[in-house]
Amino acid sequence: MRLLLIRHGQTTSNLSHSLDTAAPGPGLTGLGERQAAALPAALAAEDVGALYVSTLTRTQLTAAPLAAERGLTPVVRDGIRELAAGELEMRNDEEAIEAYLTTAFAWSAGDTELRMPGGESGAEALGRFDEVVEEAAVAASGTGTAALVSHGAAIRMWTAARAWNVDVTFAAEHPLSNTGVVVLEGEPGKEWRALSWTGVAIGGPGVEDAGADGAAAHVVTDPQPPN
Repeated sequence: MRLLLIRHGQTTSNLSHSLDTAAPGPGLTGLGERQAAALPAALAAEDVGALYVSTLTRTQLTAAPLAAERGLTPVVRDGIRELAAGELEMRNDEEAIEAYLTTAFAWSAGDTELRMPGGESGAEALGRFDEVVEEAAVAASGTGTAALVSHGAAIRMWTAARAWNVDVTFAAEHPLSNTGVVVLEGEPGKEWRALSWTGVAIGGPGVEDAGADGAAAHVVTDPQPPN
C-alpha cells in the first residue's frame, strides 16, 4: 500500500514552541488554514481511498478541505494523536523539548520500554500508531493509498522505527514543516520504505524514480516544535 503521513497545519502552540499534546488542543492559525486549503492541490496526483485524523482538533481542521474535495469522511482515531508529553506538557524550554525528542527517538531506536516523563512508553505509542495503519490498509484496499493526518513527533518517530531506509539520525535532523508529507510504501507487519520526505526523495533502491507524486510541503519560516 501507499501511505501518506501528513503533519497538521500551523497552530498557536507551534508559534510559542510549546509541547501541546493534550486533546482537543488548539485550532489552526490563519496560515494553518491556508496550508490546509492547499492540501487538495498538493495531493492532486494521489488517489486517496481512506483518510484518517487524530483526536486533536488541528488534524481534523487540516483534513477538512481534502475530505470535502475528495468526498471522503475522515475517520477519527486516537492512535495517531501526538506523542503524549506527560510531565513536559505545555513547556517550551530547550530542556523539555530535548527530553521529549530524545525519548521519542530512543523509541525509534528500539528502547520501547522507556517512558516519556509521566507519560506513555514507546511500546504503547508505536502499538497504537501501528493499529491505525493496519486499519487504514484495509480501508484503502481499493485504491491502495491511505492518508493519515497526524503530528510531527509521532510521524518522525514511527517512520524511523518502521521504514528500513529512515534511521534515527535522519528523522532527528529533518523536522516536518506544517502540512509536510512523508510518503511510504509497504504493508503492515512487513517492510516499509520511505519514498519521500516533504517532497524530497530519500535513499533506497528505486527511490530516485519514485518522486513525490504531488505530496508537497508548505514551508513555514518560523522554527517548528515537534508537535
